[in-house]
Amino acid sequence: MTTYTARPIDPTVLKELRSADDAGRRMVPVLDEEGGAPLRCCLRRSEPGERIALVSYAPLRRWAAETGAEPGAYDEQGPVFIHAEECAGPAAGSGHPFADAHRTVRRYSAEGHILGGRLVEAAGDAVFRDAFDDPAVALVHVRAVEYGCFLYEVRRS
Repeated sequence: MTTYTARPIDPTVLKELRSADDAGRRMVPVLDEEGGAPLRCCLRRSEPGERIALVSYAPLRRWAAETGAEPGAYDEQGPVFIHAEECAGPAAGSGHPFADAHRTVRRYSAEGHILGGRLVEAAGDAVFRDAFDDPAVALVHVRAVEYGCFLYEVRRS
């Protein structure tokens, strides 16, 4: 049985984003007094008192740079929360994060073109199995419904 792994933003990319984000802006750390921000570096919600930053991230562009895909108009960037300093990443066996609300699952081809999207109650193995049943799907993005923000990706193994 295939397990579908939620992928955080790669540590090398995080280092770049902490210097200048994908919109060319410098990171501005803040003290998160309330907690609850969905952190894309470790795929958990922030705790009160942690130093975090909201940076602009272009997930499809970054993936395309690795694979040679040409996403064209599907290349988009948007806000993501990360720790202001390097963190340990996700806990082992943390499953599918941010599963406390409806999510949109977007499917992309190896060329970087969108193949469709689906509103789901929670992203999990059954949702990803369904998405990857289509052999044309190379990559899946999980996004928040209310703001459309990128949460994490799952790749075909």
